[in-house]
Amino acid sequence: MRIVVLAGGIGGARFLRGLKSAVPDAEITVIGNTGDDIHLFGLKVCPDLDTVMYTLGGGIHEDQGWGRAGETFAVKEELAAYGVGPEWFGLGDRDFATHIVRTQMIGAGYPLSAVTEALCARWQPGVRLLPMSDDRVETHVLIDDPEGAEGTRKAVHFQEYWVRLRASVPAHAIVPVGADQAKPAPGVLEAIAAADVVLFPPSNPVVSVGTILGVPGIREAVAGSSAPVIGLSPIVGGAPVRGMADKVLEAVGVEATAAAVARHYGSGLIDGWLVDSVDADAVDEVEAAGIRCRAVPLMMTDLEATAAMAREALALAEEVRA
Repeated sequence: MRIVVLAGGIGGARFLRGLKSAVPDAEITVIGNTGDDIHLFGLKVCPDLDTVMYTLGGGIHEDQGWGRAGETFAVKEELAAYGVGPEWFGLGDRDFATHIVRTQMIGAGYPLSAVTEALCARWQPGVRLLPMSDDRVETHVLIDDPEGAEGTRKAVHFQEYWVRLRASVPAHAIVPVGADQAKPAPGVLEAIAAADVVLFPPSNPVVSVGTILGVPGIREAVAGSSAPVIGLSPIVGGAPVRGMADKVLEAVGVEATAAAVARHYGSGLIDGWLVDSVDADAVDEVEAAGIRCRAVPLMMTDLEATAAMAREALALAEEVRA
């Protein structure tokens, strides 16, 4: 079975671990979000790609869900001593090595897709990990400018909004800078075309899966695929399972409910949608929108629970296919 997964960071990575456990013999291609990428200290940092790579490769900090296990922060502390920031983004010493290698290879002329393949040769994640694009795409968030005149706004990098500000101020717009000019990375469209199933894990529908779909050609390839496209709701009981997805959903005019996110994707894109058991009353609403829907447990409490979620998604895919 050939499965394509459009994945963001923590939620996508943890779902992928369950998917691998559920179908160990499947050929899994992961199309990773690169809209969260940021340049820091002269280095290219790819948080979502690295989170998938570390999680599946056994190097992730399990409690955080991001960064390396056994991490130290001597370089960060030394940079701060020199007055060099930003201090709000915590790159650890082990993590720095990954970003140095990536930046050196890109500087030598290798595209991000080739660099990602080279990094994965060490970690052996057990999936084919592709960036959504080799081109530079960075998500920015439009917020009120606290230092400007009343009513003025400014754009900040998504990482500043998410990590430094903790999404504590209203987001007026989400802007994936460069996405409209980007091209899918080599292998992305081919993987979608050859897939038996396409899955949207419980990743952020706006700044993770949504950014991937914003690269010209990817949404069209998914919508035109002969494979069932199944999504799992990141909203349970009217709130994000993790993170602050409700803040960016509000910015694009989408209510933070399982049914509203399904309608946001739309029946022209997804064929099936899983909601959590607590949202069982949303099933009829989603099906009225032309999307097959089932209510199942969607909390990734451990590996087996996550594998069960993956099996439910694949079962719904077979139901749609039939």
